[in-house]
Amino acid sequence: MARLPNENIDIELFQDDFKYIDQEFLPSVVSICSLFTYVDQKEFLLMTEESTYAYGEIICSWLSLKHDRTKPQQISCLDDMKIVRVDSSHCFVAILTDDGRVYLASNDSSWKTNNTFRLINTGNDCFKMIACGGEHLLLLRQDGHVFAMGNNCYGQITGNNEKSSYESMINTGIDNVKLIACGVDHSFSITNKGEIYSWGLNNWYQLGLVDKKNRNTPCLVLFPNDDSTRIKDIVAGHQHSLFLFENGQLWGCGSNFYGELGIDDCIVSKLTKIPIENVQQIKCSKFDSFSLAYDGSSYYAWGKTKYGKWSSPKRLDDHPTSFVAAAAMIRHISHTIGLTSTIYVFGSHDSLSYKSILRLFDNQDNYDVEFIIDKKRIKACKCYLKSASEYYCRMFSGKWTENDKVNIDDYSYETYYAYLRMLHNGKIHITRQNITELVDLANCYGDKRLMEYCKTFIRSVLNKHTLGIYHPLIEKYEMKELYDKLAHLDQNHLQSSTKRTKFF
Repeated sequence: MARLPNENIDIELFQDDFKYIDQEFLPSVVSICSLFTYVDQKEFLLMTEESTYAYGEIICSWLSLKHDRTKPQQISCLDDMKIVRVDSSHCFVAILTDDGRVYLASNDSSWKTNNTFRLINTGNDCFKMIACGGEHLLLLRQDGHVFAMGNNCYGQITGNNEKSSYESMINTGIDNVKLIACGVDHSFSITNKGEIYSWGLNNWYQLGLVDKKNRNTPCLVLFPNDDSTRIKDIVAGHQHSLFLFENGQLWGCGSNFYGELGIDDCIVSKLTKIPIENVQQIKCSKFDSFSLAYDGSSYYAWGKTKYGKWSSPKRLDDHPTSFVAAAAMIRHISHTIGLTSTIYVFGSHDSLSYKSILRLFDNQDNYDVEFIIDKKRIKACKCYLKSASEYYCRMFSGKWTENDKVNIDDYSYETYYAYLRMLHNGKIHITRQNITELVDLANCYGDKRLMEYCKTFIRSVLNKHTLGIYHPLIEKYEMKELYDKLAHLDQNHLQSSTKRTKFF
């Protein structure tokens, strides 16, 4: 069954990790989740439309599977499940299905997983969100109640801080909750009223409570709660916490030893504003001490990087297309945060030949035209665009010659940015989320190369499960090269429907 992605990934980021896998298998992968561990080896869950696969020695050993670097191992107990969330720590991985079931696999005997995925909620409880700490798990039930399991040595699952619970879920006593988050040994929840509760380890003031006392029951974090400061999201790391508000302000507290809070102080004992504005999304690593933010057009990073300690947010000028790509730029590893879908990359892979040309794209110091989309701007050079595209050659001729601003109303900022970048570096990232816009753009602009890339993408993902999605697109734009495959799938679908009709 289809997986539901929450972020797009360039599969090229994983080309070294997957170089031994049968290349005919990779196009069937629709989602990738990299699992965090304390070792140099990388561990993955790979999802196709129908199955989930383990890849890596450690995750395979947890599931009684034999690791083969040329072949991901199918996890049969998860077949035909629609997975909507994956999270992990160094000693367990948890998954959430669309029907509210939670499964967990671990190498820690305390969890009693018996070398497979253990179903956690065996009753009628249905959950809508999960979050993993270092050794504990939070679960948000559909009705807004929060439950917890795992190690409780610091009170991170609430209750008696000497009693852990690996077999049954503990009710935290919090209800009306819309979001949960975990640091390594501390926990957060946000209620529908915008109230923030925290509990667990607090040795670096990471709970936002202005003292260093651990908490074994949820405590209200005092923070202004008017319309301008309504909480939007919380992420937590090893010993720090970040709070994103609806007005785009980002605040933090806790350890800042590696600069993971983006300010100068080593320890931040109270909630402090981080010097970055208009933030839309945030991420941080539980184990690698770095933080990331996205403001709608650019990604920012700070903390422990491969270039040293960044004590304040720095904008990543190479225009990463996802948090995963941003993480790969500043760390030696690339990893996902949650369940993530792949992007299929089409075009030239000779980046050296495009380096000088790429300097002409979205360069603040060298442009003579701006494309304006939803109040966002993409800068470019007319002369180069005219040489790269017949459409732009016509656009910037005649009465358009002196026009230095072009409003784009028919396409999203992300899609149009990807297309203009393709004209400068020869590559385009195609996903199920942008394929419809890209096909329409290729047709409207008469871009044969882009249209071929789109057809190749559709051919690679077209099957009985995606037939309903791509059939209208193939017909509308008369993609004759795909008619044979479409007819074959249509015939099989018709025969299958006939058999079901006769059976009933």
